[in-house]
Amino acid sequence: MSESLRTRLRALPDFPDDLPRFDPATAPADPAELFLAWLEAALAAGVRQPHAFSLATVDGGGVPSSRMLILKDLDAGGWQFATARTSRKGRELAENPRAALNFYWSELGRQVRVVGSVVELSAEASARDWAERPAADDAANPAWQLYALRPTEVEFWQASADRHHIRHRYDNLPG
Repeated sequence: MSESLRTRLRALPDFPDDLPRFDPATAPADPAELFLAWLEAALAAGVRQPHAFSLATVDGGGVPSSRMLILKDLDAGGWQFATARTSRKGRELAENPRAALNFYWSELGRQVRVVGSVVELSAEASARDWAERPAADDAANPAWQLYALRPTEVEFWQASADRHHIRHRYDNLPG
């Protein structure tokens, strides 16, 4: 059974042939600017949930955990997301305030990985985010926390049908 699954998995296509091109020499100095351009391209291509990303955290014992979240905003303060401080990810961020985000747009063969330190944003910003949720009720949620990841590293990855994938990395960011 395992060999059958392996054969089936290996036969699946990796990427479409008509992927966008990316020349790192034309990349802006600011990784947020490139991310926003790629996000706009994903929106224009009809990618479902292009603002969804995998958040990876680590608890105090070094055990990693990953789950999907939604990007709330991106500004000079960082890449924003929210969760309850009492959730597993909230507790892990309290123990170890470093995380990684990974955006993946398979239709475009693009991936963006962001690594850095995480800070809690203000109670006012958190309450505003809670109130703006599509299914928000009128009740406040004092456990709701808006966070910002301040990147120390951002990597852009563009797939290529010939398997000569392109990586463009921004290192040593102030975070």
